[in-house]
Amino acid sequence: MRASEIRRGQAVIIDGKLFVVTNADHNTPGNLRAKVQFKMRDVSKGTIQDKRVGATDDIETTTLDSRQVEYLYSDNDGHVVMDLETYDQTTIPKEVVGDDILYMKPNTQLVTMFHDGKVVSYTLPAAVDLEVVDTPPVIKGATATNQLKDAKLETGLTTRVPGFIVIGEKIKISTDTGQYLSRS
Repeated sequence: MRASEIRRGQAVIIDGKLFVVTNADHNTPGNLRAKVQFKMRDVSKGTIQDKRVGATDDIETTTLDSRQVEYLYSDNDGHVVMDLETYDQTTIPKEVVGDDILYMKPNTQLVTMFHDGKVVSYTLPAAVDLEVVDTPPVIKGATATNQLKDAKLETGLTTRVPGFIVIGEKIKISTDTGQYLSRS
């Protein structure tokens, strides 16, 4: 497959190693040859690598087995998910999930990608509903509509919310940006 056609979440094989693309930037600097800058995670080591290739270069891709899973809980080994078809439980290493755990609470459904029986990638829902556990009180008389304050959510995520949000309220958060979307 051409490098310019590869997208985030796809699995590629480079130098005999399996990588999952975490970011792909297509650059065309003026009249020079187009390049694609990849940020990839080495599946076996868990390390992140950068690689720049020509946009027309061929890169070997591989297919991953996609399954719907539900996040159950976290322990010292990683994050435990359950396949919704077979009810098999699998542990995703902490390095694979990283800070995305802040968007997951028990029973959150994910789409995971498996390669040789191991989870190598996943996709979060576009938005999640989380409860506000700590935020300053509403400021009386503050009528500005774009006034934001910090709020700590049930998973530990901290985000900016409008002034009318109170403790105990459920809000919708974008998993792409971590920003407040609406009340839920």
